[in-house]
Amino acid sequence: MAIKTNKGIATDGKRVMTMDEFKQWLKKFDADKDGRISKEELRSAIYETGGRFGRWKSWRAIRSADTDGSGFIDESEITNLVGFADKYLGVRILHT
Repeated sequence: MAIKTNKGIATDGKRVMTMDEFKQWLKKFDADKDGRISKEELRSAIYETGGRFGRWKSWRAIRSADTDGSGFIDESEITNLVGFADKYLGVRILHT
């Protein structure tokens, strides 16, 4: 388990966020402001965090998190991204 520092970065180098902070962070990538995260919008988040293979990772994230099959991640599906965020976005979500 990572230890949170006072700067919001864990000792393992991952950004530490609460679930609410994670949702707000993802919303900044919602380019068309429709309340959903598309594969392209998620790709932008991957690239911003320094990730590589954004096309493949965003496709995989949508596929695993999109429980209703809409092709988008909506508010109710964001919690499905927690494991993806930890592995591919360098973001650790605190469960409070």
